Amino acid sequence: MSRPAPRTARYALRATSLAAALGLWQLLTSLDVDLWLRFSQFPTVTDVAHAFADRLVGADYWTDLTDSLTRILTGFLLAAVLGVAGGVLVARSPLAEDLLGPLLEVVRPIPAIALVPVAILLFPSNEQGIVFITFTAAFFPVLVSTRHAVRALTPVWEEAVLTMGGGRWRILGSVVLPGALPGIFGGLSVGIGVSWICVISAEMISGQYGVGYRTWQDYTIVNYPGVFVGMVTIGVLGWLTSMAVELLGRRLTRWLPRTSYVPGVRVPRRTRDTPSPAPAASRPKEDVSHDQLV
Repeated sequence: MSRPAPRTARYALRATSLAAALGLWQLLTSLDVDLWLRFSQFPTVTDVAHAFADRLVGADYWTDLTDSLTRILTGFLLAAVLGVAGGVLVARSPLAEDLLGPLLEVVRPIPAIALVPVAILLFPSNEQGIVFITFTAAFFPVLVSTRHAVRALTPVWEEAVLTMGGGRWRILGSVVLPGALPGIFGGLSVGIGVSWICVISAEMISGQYGVGYRTWQDYTIVNYPGVFVGMVTIGVLGWLTSMAVELLGRRLTRWLPRTSYVPGVRVPRRTRDTPSPAPAASRPKEDVSHDQLV
C-alpha cells in the first residue's frame, strides 16, 4: 500500500492543472486557431483578466454578486428545510405518499427554468419569482434523496428504540435523521448546483440585477470578455457554495466510517499468488500462559 501524497504536493498538482488549462486557452486564442472550434472568436485570458480587474473596482459587480447570493441562499435554505421535511413525511407516511406522491411526481420532471412564466404571473415581483425558481430547482433533488435515504434505513434500529420505550419523535431524532444524513447531503450537493444553473437563467430572463443579468447584458452588447467574467464568477461561486455544503455534511456525519476512499492510497489487488487469510477456526491457536489468563 503506497503512502498518501503530501498535502502540498496535491495542491501543487491542482494548481498545475489549472495553470495548464489557462495556458492552453491563452495559446489557442492568441494564435487565432480555427481548426474545427473557432478559438479566434474567444477573448484571451489577458483580456478576461483585464475585464475582471475593471469589474472589481466598480460597484455594479458587488451589487450583482450580493443579489445572486441572496437569491441562492434564500431559495436553497427553503428547499433544504421543506425538502427534508417532505422527504421524511412521504417516506414514513403512506397517507402522505398517496396524497402528495402523484402531484410531486408530475411536477418533478418539469425543468425549473420552464416555470419562469408561471413565476412571472404568480408573484408580484421578479425578485420573488427568481427565489421561487431557485427553490424549485433545489427542492426536488433534496426531497428525492431524503425519501430514498429514509426508506433504505434498516428497521432493526427503529425496533431497538421502540424496545427501549422510545416514541415517534425519539425515533425521528435518534434514528431517521442521523441515518439519512448522508443521503440528505447528497441531495443538498446536487440541489445547490442546480440552483445556480436556474438562478442564472432566471436572472437572464426576468432579472434586473445579478450575475446572470449582467452576463446576458454583456452578450447583447458584444462584450465577450465581460461574458467570460460572468462565467468565471458563476463557476467560482458555485464551487464555493458546493464546498461549503460538503464540509457541513462532513462535520455532521463525522461518526461515519470513511475507509472506502482515501485520497492518494492504493489498495493492492489480490492476485492468484496472494494467499487469502485463513478462517478463524482453521488458524493455529496460540499458547496462552496462566499469567495472560489472569
